[in-house]
This record gives sequence, C-alpha cells and structure tokens, in this order.
Amino acid sequence: MEFYKYQGTGNDFVMIDNRSGEWDNLSIENIQNLCDRRFGVGADGLIKINKAVGLDFEVDYYNSDGSKSFCGNGARCSVAFAFFLDIFEGTCKFNAIDGEHEAEIHNGIIKLKMRDVNHIYNDGEDAVLDTGSPHYVKYVEDLINYNVFAEGHGIRNSENYFEKGINVNFVEKVSDNEIFVRTYERGVEDETYSCGTGVTASALTFLEKNNLISVKVKTLGGDLKVYAEKDGDSFHNIWLEGPAKQVFKGKIDLLK
Repeated sequence: MEFYKYQGTGNDFVMIDNRSGEWDNLSIENIQNLCDRRFGVGADGLIKINKAVGLDFEVDYYNSDGSKSFCGNGARCSVAFAFFLDIFEGTCKFNAIDGEHEAEIHNGIIKLKMRDVNHIYNDGEDAVLDTGSPHYVKYVEDLINYNVFAEGHGIRNSENYFEKGINVNFVEKVSDNEIFVRTYERGVEDETYSCGTGVTASALTFLEKNNLISVKVKTLGGDLKVYAEKDGDSFHNIWLEGPAKQVFKGKIDLLK
C-alpha cells in the first residue's frame, strides 16, 4: 500500500488516497498496525481520502485504536493532502463523520470551518462541549508542568464519561488574546502534541469568558488560531487555522 505521512502542529496521520476504493475494506487490525509507533508507520490516526458525490472529497478518519471520530487537525491535513493530489484549487468542500465542511489553503496554512456549537455545558467549574468530538475543558496554572496524562486519563475514565469517552483539555491563559492548550485524546488514550477539535473547544470557552471573536492558541506542536461569532448561547462561523505539512511518502506490506 502506498501512503503519505502528514502532521498538523504535531498531530500526525497516515494518509491514503482511496478514491479508487482499493482500501475500502482496510481492517481495524490493519489500522492499528499502521499507526503503531514501533511496528508500523506510527501516527495518532489514519485517514482515507474517498470520493464524495457533489463534494470535492470525503475524509474517512480513524483514531490509532481503529475507532472513528471527527478530527480537526486530521481534517486540515486532509485538505493539504487533497490539495497536493490536485483535487481542488484554493477552496474546497468535503464530507466528514460530523457532516459537511469547507476549507481554504494558502501557502501551507489551512483554514477549516468547524461545525456550529449550540451550547457550552458546565461540569462544576469546568466546561463540556461538542466541536465534532466531545470535549472537557479545565483551566489550570503552570500547564507546562501539569500531569496531563494522569489527570486526563482520570477524567476520561470517570463514571460520567467512561462509556462514550471524552477528550480532556487543560488550558492556561497566556495573555488577553492567547491560551496554551494540552489535550488527552480518547482513541489515542494519551496526550497528543495538538488536537484541533480540542483547541477549538478550549478557544470557544475563552472567547465566551472574554467576549472575543478570535484567539491565538499555543500547543506543544505549534500555534493555531480560532475565530468564531457568538449568537446567544450558540457559536457559529467557527474557523480553525494553522499549518499542515507532508512529512514523507512510502509503501508498506499489509497482512490482510
């Protein structure tokens, strides 16, 4: 199988051009093996670019454990990959597990429109919301030294969230228009260098608290920006912006 490796602010993915349908039946075991960092290519997830009726393409995303969800950084990498494959020029529309999205690419920077968020719920002093995937947002201090794995694992496996799972974001205010975010991701079951839906969820809570329309977001893997408009309790016209890059191309034998 021919594959490409992409990363978006350190969130890395095995990318497959599946417009021919050749890899429609790729097994969960295949996906897990490809994402294994010791015995495979190594990645946080795997993405198949499929044909889509009436749209430019479809993003078929899998976490490294084989489960499915929407992934913001994965979607941005998919846009970069589809642009590399000459599927579109400049702007595109594609389908993902959470519905239709639009995006644009300029000089390696991808701007992705996210789904609307109708409400931010409270869990004590923390927040819970869905930005294509469910997210828990907790504000902390001294985030660089915070035990993200232990604390994130505990919340993700707590009684309220164990069955369906939840991504857990820890946020520190850097300045009046910048935050630092670290995320424990379900499906990967570890901290990743960046999480696009988590960055978006964290940014929306900050925008709501501070009555802003945009915020810079620092992650371990790089910098992103989030823009949004608020109408009552709802957010719409939400955009996630940042870089995505091709790392390498290769071929690998699969045991089917």
